[in-house]
Amino acid sequence: MNIRRSADWVADKKEIFARVLEAKRAGKRVGLVPTMGNLHDGHASLCRQAAAETEFVVATIFVNPIQFGPGEDFAAYPRTPEADRELCAEAGVDLIFAPSVETMYPAGSCTRVQVIETEKPLCGQNRPGHFVGVATVLTKLFHLIPADIAYFGLKDYQQCLVIEKMVEDLDFPLQIRKCPIVRETDGLAMSSRNRYLSPEERSQASVLKRSLDRAAAELAHGERRADQLRQVILNTIASAPLGKVDYVEILDAQTLQAIELVDRPAVAALAVRFGRARLLDNMVLTTG
Repeated sequence: MNIRRSADWVADKKEIFARVLEAKRAGKRVGLVPTMGNLHDGHASLCRQAAAETEFVVATIFVNPIQFGPGEDFAAYPRTPEADRELCAEAGVDLIFAPSVETMYPAGSCTRVQVIETEKPLCGQNRPGHFVGVATVLTKLFHLIPADIAYFGLKDYQQCLVIEKMVEDLDFPLQIRKCPIVRETDGLAMSSRNRYLSPEERSQASVLKRSLDRAAAELAHGERRADQLRQVILNTIASAPLGKVDYVEILDAQTLQAIELVDRPAVAALAVRFGRARLLDNMVLTTG
């Protein structure tokens, strides 16, 4: 089925708000896909799902400076607007909201949003302030684009939980749709930062999915101890000498609290650096 749509480019806050309201007044359900651009097939899958479930789809493209820490890749983050617009059009996007930094954060802007408990572990420890930036920009986008459903990929598992909690606590009339990880043929989770990988780094990065698969296999064979399953992941990653582990954790899948035994749904989450690329992956572990 051909779902190609216009993917009109909008940079003004008042215009995006007015056009979304116009769609809603026409009885259309609005789907929102927030991105930082440099889009790939994982983003396209989010847009296609939004187009299948709603009548009017908005994607946002905004490299958000306040979610990057000192020394991170904000300046180097690839900007590919023409390719992004074509991907969005093919995936069924009606509007692209691509504001400037000055539009989103005018001079004097000083309000920040923090989801205190959910942001603490994992990336919250390794990238302090990151989720404050994420929560702040999404709060603004959710106000500017009053969507019915917002779509996020589960590759960023902790981010999905942070967003769900923020939406619940701030009473946004919005449903969060968490979508499956889209992977390359060798299992590597699709990410805009995969483009940073050298050929050898790219080859070795496939170890991340294999490490999660091995932990799941050990669980299926009866190993319930979280520390032992974590060690299986670490030992597997160690076979890729270019990988530098930021974290490997097995936590409660809903609360992200530490657990000793996988006797309820848990998430095995990892962040590993290969050269310039910091790659995330995860897998929900269940005993059922």
